[in-house]
Amino acid sequence: MCLQNEEAGVSDPNKNGMIEYRPFTSDDIAAGHALSSAVRWRHRPDDWRFAARIGQGFVAQDDSGVIGTALAWRFGREAATLGMMIVAPERQRHGVGRKLLELLIDELGPRTLLIHASPAGESLCGKLGFRSIGTIHQHQGAAFQPPLVSLPPGERLRPLGVNDVPRLVELASRASGLDRSDLLPALLDIASGIALDRDGELIGFALFRRFGDGHVIGPVIAPDSPDASRAKALISHWLALNAGMFVRIDTPAEFGLSSWLEGLGLPHVDSIEKMMRNGPLPADPQLKQFAITSQAVW
Repeated sequence: MCLQNEEAGVSDPNKNGMIEYRPFTSDDIAAGHALSSAVRWRHRPDDWRFAARIGQGFVAQDDSGVIGTALAWRFGREAATLGMMIVAPERQRHGVGRKLLELLIDELGPRTLLIHASPAGESLCGKLGFRSIGTIHQHQGAAFQPPLVSLPPGERLRPLGVNDVPRLVELASRASGLDRSDLLPALLDIASGIALDRDGELIGFALFRRFGDGHVIGPVIAPDSPDASRAKALISHWLALNAGMFVRIDTPAEFGLSSWLEGLGLPHVDSIEKMMRNGPLPADPQLKQFAITSQAVW
Protein backbone atom coordinates (compact mmCIF):
# COMPACT_ATOMS: atom_id res chain seq x y z
CA MET A 1 0.00 0.00 0.00
CA CYS A 2 1.20 3.51 -0.76
CA LEU A 3 1.45 6.02 2.05
CA GLN A 4 -1.69 7.26 3.72
CA ASN A 5 -0.77 10.93 4.06
CA GLU A 6 2.51 11.30 2.18
CA GLU A 7 2.83 13.86 -0.58
CA ALA A 8 5.77 15.41 -2.31
CA GLY A 9 7.23 17.83 0.19
CA VAL A 10 10.36 19.44 1.52
CA SER A 11 12.53 17.18 3.64
CA ASP A 12 13.09 18.25 7.23
CA PRO A 13 16.59 17.00 8.13
CA ASN A 14 16.82 19.01 11.33
CA LYS A 15 13.77 17.57 13.03
CA ASN A 16 15.07 14.82 15.35
CA GLY A 17 18.40 14.87 13.50
CA MET A 18 19.45 13.83 10.00
CA ILE A 19 17.45 11.07 8.30
CA GLU A 20 19.34 7.97 7.19
CA TYR A 21 18.00 5.56 4.56
CA ARG A 22 19.27 1.98 4.63
CA PRO A 23 18.17 -1.57 3.69
CA PHE A 24 15.41 -3.19 5.76
CA THR A 25 16.61 -6.16 7.85
CA SER A 26 14.87 -8.71 10.06
CA ASP A 27 15.96 -6.62 13.04
CA ASP A 28 13.54 -3.92 11.83
CA ILE A 29 10.41 -6.08 12.14
CA ALA A 30 9.53 -4.84 15.63
CA ALA A 31 9.93 -1.22 14.54
CA GLY A 32 7.85 -1.88 11.43
CA HIS A 33 5.11 -3.41 13.53
CA ALA A 34 5.14 -0.37 15.82
CA LEU A 35 4.72 1.90 12.78
CA SER A 36 1.84 -0.14 11.36
CA SER A 37 0.13 -0.08 14.76
CA ALA A 38 0.58 3.70 14.90
CA VAL A 39 -1.37 4.08 11.63
CA ARG A 40 -3.94 1.48 12.78
CA TRP A 41 -3.06 -1.33 10.40
CA ARG A 42 -4.01 -4.78 11.70
CA HIS A 43 -0.70 -6.52 10.95
CA ARG A 44 0.76 -8.87 13.55
CA PRO A 45 4.50 -9.33 14.03
CA ASP A 46 4.06 -12.65 12.20
CA ASP A 47 2.56 -10.80 9.22
CA TRP A 48 5.65 -8.59 9.15
CA ARG A 49 7.91 -11.63 9.39
CA PHE A 50 6.23 -13.21 6.37
CA ALA A 51 6.47 -9.97 4.38
CA ALA A 52 10.15 -9.60 5.22
CA ARG A 53 10.89 -13.25 4.51
CA ILE A 54 9.79 -12.99 0.89
CA GLY A 55 10.61 -9.31 0.24
CA GLN A 56 13.25 -6.62 0.64
CA GLY A 57 13.20 -2.90 1.11
CA PHE A 58 14.37 0.18 2.96
CA VAL A 59 13.86 2.01 6.22
CA ALA A 60 14.20 5.67 7.14
CA GLN A 61 15.60 6.39 10.59
CA ASP A 62 16.71 9.34 12.66
CA ASP A 63 17.89 9.79 16.25
CA SER A 64 14.51 8.58 17.50
CA GLY A 65 14.68 5.28 15.59
CA VAL A 66 12.89 3.92 12.51
CA ILE A 67 10.39 6.46 11.14
CA GLY A 68 9.51 4.85 7.79
CA THR A 69 9.47 1.56 5.90
CA ALA A 70 8.96 0.47 2.30
CA LEU A 71 9.19 -3.11 0.98
CA ALA A 72 9.08 -4.73 -2.44
CA TRP A 73 8.50 -8.27 -3.69
CA ARG A 74 10.09 -9.42 -6.95
CA PHE A 75 8.16 -11.75 -9.25
CA GLY A 76 10.70 -13.07 -11.68
CA ARG A 77 12.76 -10.56 -13.66
CA GLU A 78 9.80 -8.69 -15.11
CA ALA A 79 7.64 -7.42 -12.25
CA ALA A 80 7.47 -6.46 -8.58
CA THR A 81 4.89 -5.22 -6.10
CA LEU A 82 5.44 -2.49 -3.51
CA GLY A 83 3.91 -2.21 -0.06
CA MET A 84 4.32 -1.88 3.71
CA MET A 85 5.00 1.79 2.96
CA ILE A 86 4.55 3.63 6.24
CA VAL A 87 5.86 6.88 7.68
CA ALA A 88 5.36 7.74 11.35
CA PRO A 89 2.33 10.08 11.62
CA GLU A 90 4.39 12.92 13.09
CA ARG A 91 6.95 12.69 10.24
CA GLN A 92 4.56 12.60 7.29
CA ARG A 93 4.47 15.30 4.58
CA HIS A 94 8.21 15.96 4.78
CA GLY A 95 9.35 13.89 1.78
CA VAL A 96 10.26 10.70 3.68
CA GLY A 97 7.72 8.57 1.84
CA ARG A 98 8.73 9.97 -1.51
CA LYS A 99 12.39 9.16 -0.86
CA LEU A 100 11.56 5.59 0.20
CA LEU A 101 9.45 5.05 -2.91
CA GLU A 102 12.19 6.49 -5.13
CA LEU A 103 14.73 4.12 -3.58
CA LEU A 104 12.52 1.13 -4.43
CA ILE A 105 11.94 2.36 -7.99
CA ASP A 106 15.69 2.79 -8.51
CA GLU A 107 16.43 -0.62 -7.00
CA LEU A 108 13.88 -2.44 -9.18
CA GLY A 109 14.83 -0.78 -12.46
CA PRO A 110 12.65 -1.29 -15.57
CA ARG A 111 10.36 -3.91 -14.05
CA THR A 112 6.59 -3.51 -14.18
CA LEU A 113 5.77 -2.12 -10.71
CA LEU A 114 2.44 -2.48 -8.93
CA ILE A 115 1.20 -0.64 -5.86
CA HIS A 116 -2.08 -0.14 -4.01
CA ALA A 117 -2.45 3.56 -3.25
CA SER A 118 -4.70 5.13 -0.64
CA PRO A 119 -6.55 8.30 -1.73
CA ALA A 120 -3.95 10.43 0.07
CA GLY A 121 -1.02 8.54 -1.48
CA GLU A 122 -2.41 8.37 -5.02
CA SER A 123 -1.05 11.79 -6.01
CA LEU A 124 2.51 10.93 -4.96
CA CYS A 125 2.41 7.63 -6.82
CA GLY A 126 1.08 9.40 -9.92
CA LYS A 127 3.94 11.91 -9.83
CA LEU A 128 6.41 9.02 -9.80
CA GLY A 129 5.01 7.42 -12.95
CA PHE A 130 2.24 5.14 -11.70
CA ARG A 131 -1.19 5.11 -13.39
CA SER A 132 -4.50 3.86 -12.10
CA ILE A 133 -5.67 0.47 -13.43
CA GLY A 134 -8.66 -0.24 -11.18
CA THR A 135 -9.94 -0.42 -7.63
CA ILE A 136 -9.80 -2.99 -4.83
CA HIS A 137 -12.77 -3.32 -2.47
CA GLN A 138 -12.00 -4.51 1.06
CA HIS A 139 -14.75 -6.54 2.75
CA GLN A 140 -14.64 -7.88 6.28
CA GLY A 141 -16.85 -9.03 9.11
CA ALA A 142 -17.87 -11.92 11.33
CA ALA A 143 -21.69 -12.09 11.02
CA PHE A 144 -21.90 -13.69 7.60
CA GLN A 145 -24.24 -16.33 6.17
CA PRO A 146 -22.59 -18.20 3.28
CA PRO A 147 -24.92 -19.87 0.77
CA LEU A 148 -24.45 -23.16 -1.00
CA VAL A 149 -23.17 -22.46 -4.50
CA SER A 150 -23.75 -25.07 -7.19
CA LEU A 151 -20.91 -26.00 -9.53
CA PRO A 152 -21.26 -27.21 -13.13
CA PRO A 153 -21.45 -30.99 -13.71
CA GLY A 154 -18.09 -32.68 -13.33
CA GLU A 155 -16.68 -29.99 -11.03
CA ARG A 156 -16.11 -30.31 -7.29
CA LEU A 157 -14.12 -28.87 -4.42
CA ARG A 158 -11.42 -31.03 -2.87
CA PRO A 159 -8.49 -30.61 -0.46
CA LEU A 160 -5.18 -29.53 -1.91
CA GLY A 161 -2.49 -32.20 -2.21
CA VAL A 162 1.30 -32.01 -2.17
CA ASN A 163 1.41 -32.77 -5.89
CA ASP A 164 -0.83 -29.80 -6.67
CA VAL A 165 1.83 -27.16 -5.99
CA PRO A 166 3.19 -26.83 -9.56
CA ARG A 167 -0.34 -26.45 -10.90
CA LEU A 168 -1.18 -23.85 -8.24
CA VAL A 169 1.88 -21.84 -9.26
CA GLU A 170 0.85 -22.07 -12.91
CA LEU A 171 -2.75 -20.95 -12.30
CA ALA A 172 -1.76 -18.11 -9.96
CA SER A 173 0.87 -16.87 -12.41
CA ARG A 174 -1.50 -16.97 -15.37
CA ALA A 175 -4.31 -15.21 -13.50
CA SER A 176 -2.17 -12.40 -12.08
CA GLY A 177 0.46 -12.00 -14.79
CA LEU A 178 3.08 -12.33 -12.04
CA ASP A 179 5.55 -15.19 -11.61
CA ARG A 180 4.24 -16.85 -8.44
CA SER A 181 6.86 -19.64 -8.25
CA ASP A 182 8.35 -18.24 -5.04
CA LEU A 183 5.24 -16.76 -3.42
CA LEU A 184 2.89 -19.76 -3.60
CA PRO A 185 5.15 -22.28 -1.80
CA ALA A 186 5.80 -19.68 0.93
CA LEU A 187 2.06 -19.00 1.28
CA LEU A 188 1.29 -22.71 1.53
CA ASP A 189 3.56 -22.88 4.58
CA ILE A 190 1.13 -20.62 6.48
CA ALA A 191 -2.22 -21.15 4.71
CA SER A 192 -4.85 -23.82 4.16
CA GLY A 193 -6.21 -24.39 0.66
CA ILE A 194 -9.15 -25.77 -1.26
CA ALA A 195 -8.99 -26.85 -4.90
CA LEU A 196 -11.56 -26.59 -7.67
CA ASP A 197 -11.40 -29.80 -9.70
CA ARG A 198 -12.97 -30.57 -13.09
CA ASP A 199 -12.87 -34.24 -14.06
CA GLY A 200 -9.54 -34.69 -12.28
CA GLU A 201 -7.98 -31.43 -13.48
CA LEU A 202 -7.26 -28.63 -10.98
CA ILE A 203 -8.75 -25.45 -12.48
CA GLY A 204 -8.90 -23.08 -9.49
CA PHE A 205 -8.20 -22.68 -5.79
CA ALA A 206 -8.56 -20.46 -2.73
CA LEU A 207 -6.26 -20.06 0.28
CA PHE A 208 -7.20 -19.14 3.86
CA ARG A 209 -4.77 -17.95 6.51
CA ARG A 210 -4.33 -15.95 9.71
CA PHE A 211 -3.86 -12.23 9.27
CA GLY A 212 -4.09 -9.39 11.76
CA ASP A 213 -6.76 -10.10 14.36
CA GLY A 214 -8.66 -12.49 12.09
CA HIS A 215 -8.28 -14.42 8.86
CA VAL A 216 -8.05 -13.57 5.17
CA ILE A 217 -9.31 -15.38 2.07
CA GLY A 218 -6.94 -15.02 -0.86
CA PRO A 219 -5.77 -15.51 -3.40
CA VAL A 220 -8.89 -16.86 -5.10
CA ILE A 221 -8.18 -18.10 -8.63
CA ALA A 222 -10.90 -19.46 -10.92
CA PRO A 223 -11.92 -19.57 -14.59
CA ASP A 224 -13.78 -16.51 -15.81
CA SER A 225 -17.58 -16.75 -16.08
CA PRO A 226 -20.44 -14.22 -16.20
CA ASP A 227 -21.79 -15.15 -12.75
CA ALA A 228 -18.42 -15.86 -11.05
CA SER A 229 -20.04 -19.01 -9.61
CA ARG A 230 -16.77 -20.90 -9.24
CA ALA A 231 -15.13 -18.07 -7.29
CA LYS A 232 -18.28 -17.82 -5.13
CA ALA A 233 -18.13 -21.55 -4.39
CA LEU A 234 -14.48 -21.30 -3.31
CA ILE A 235 -15.17 -18.29 -1.08
CA SER A 236 -18.33 -19.83 0.40
CA HIS A 237 -16.38 -22.94 1.37
CA TRP A 238 -14.11 -20.96 3.69
CA LEU A 239 -16.92 -18.82 5.07
CA ALA A 240 -19.01 -21.89 5.90
CA LEU A 241 -16.10 -23.45 7.79
CA ASN A 242 -15.42 -20.28 9.78
CA ALA A 243 -18.82 -18.83 10.65
CA GLY A 244 -18.58 -16.24 13.42
CA MET A 245 -14.85 -15.62 12.89
CA PHE A 246 -13.51 -12.28 11.65
CA VAL A 247 -12.73 -12.72 7.95
CA ARG A 248 -11.38 -10.29 5.36
CA ILE A 249 -11.35 -10.51 1.58
CA ASP A 250 -9.98 -7.95 -0.92
CA THR A 251 -11.57 -8.22 -4.37
CA PRO A 252 -11.09 -6.25 -7.60
CA ALA A 253 -14.13 -4.05 -8.16
CA GLU A 254 -14.37 -4.98 -11.85
CA PHE A 255 -15.26 -8.59 -11.04
CA GLY A 256 -18.53 -7.61 -9.39
CA LEU A 257 -18.33 -9.64 -6.16
CA SER A 258 -18.89 -6.70 -3.79
CA SER A 259 -22.69 -6.73 -3.77
CA TRP A 260 -22.69 -10.51 -3.30
CA LEU A 261 -20.24 -10.30 -0.39
CA GLU A 262 -22.29 -7.54 1.26
CA GLY A 263 -25.37 -9.72 0.93
CA LEU A 264 -23.55 -12.44 2.85
CA GLY A 265 -22.78 -10.07 5.74
CA LEU A 266 -19.27 -8.96 4.73
CA PRO A 267 -19.61 -5.18 4.39
CA HIS A 268 -17.49 -3.09 2.06
CA VAL A 269 -15.28 -1.13 4.49
CA ASP A 270 -12.63 0.48 2.28
CA SER A 271 -11.42 0.97 -1.29
CA ILE A 272 -7.92 1.41 -2.60
CA GLU A 273 -6.55 2.20 -6.04
CA LYS A 274 -4.54 -0.27 -8.10
CA MET A 275 -1.66 1.52 -9.82
CA MET A 276 0.98 0.35 -12.31
CA ARG A 277 4.28 1.63 -13.65
CA ASN A 278 5.88 0.19 -16.82
CA GLY A 279 2.95 -2.13 -17.62
CA PRO A 280 1.00 -4.03 -18.71
CA LEU A 281 1.15 -7.56 -17.28
CA PRO A 282 0.70 -10.70 -19.43
CA ALA A 283 -2.35 -12.10 -17.58
CA ASP A 284 -4.45 -14.93 -19.06
CA PRO A 285 -7.96 -13.61 -19.87
CA GLN A 286 -9.46 -17.05 -19.28
CA LEU A 287 -8.51 -16.96 -15.58
CA LYS A 288 -9.24 -14.36 -12.94
CA GLN A 289 -7.78 -13.54 -9.52
CA PHE A 290 -11.08 -12.83 -7.78
CA ALA A 291 -9.38 -12.03 -4.46
CA ILE A 292 -5.82 -10.81 -4.00
CA THR A 293 -3.28 -12.33 -1.64
CA SER A 294 -2.79 -9.03 0.19
CA GLN A 295 -2.51 -5.34 -0.61
CA ALA A 296 1.28 -5.78 -0.49
CA VAL A 297 1.98 -8.80 -2.72
CA TRP A 298 -1.26 -8.65 -4.78
